[in-house]
Amino acid sequence: MQHVEWISQNEEETAQFAHKLAQKLSSGDVLALEGDLGAGKTAFTKGLAKGLGVTRMVNSPTFTIIKEYMGRLPLYHMDVYRVSESEEDLGFDEYFDGDGVTVVEWAHLIKDHLPEEILTIYIYRLGDTSRRIVLEGKGERYVKLCKEII
Repeated sequence: MQHVEWISQNEEETAQFAHKLAQKLSSGDVLALEGDLGAGKTAFTKGLAKGLGVTRMVNSPTFTIIKEYMGRLPLYHMDVYRVSESEEDLGFDEYFDGDGVTVVEWAHLIKDHLPEEILTIYIYRLGDTSRRIVLEGKGERYVKLCKEII
């Protein structure tokens, strides 16, 4: 497992960091996003989407669970806050094993459905606008990605 940290001073820097990460992503990559409400998970995903060449407006899929966007690679943006671990399988594997990049907000809520190898991104509030972003890569692909991004 690889663990790296980065400090963002504002939402724009968070988006730029995510944009940089997007340049290194490939089909089948799965990113778990964790952080309190308002920590910046959706802002991070907006930067990631821009880095993937998505031109549509990106917003949280809170009530639809999954939104799909087309760019250099498809982006599958999930918000599983309202999904309980006990619910039936909602076809997550089709996305995780698909041809795009999957971002899962509140991923710990579906931990039994997540792939074994994954990049988890924790976003912590440090102040009104500053954030500590922690990347934790599990699996050879994501360990390498962590080393490359910082």
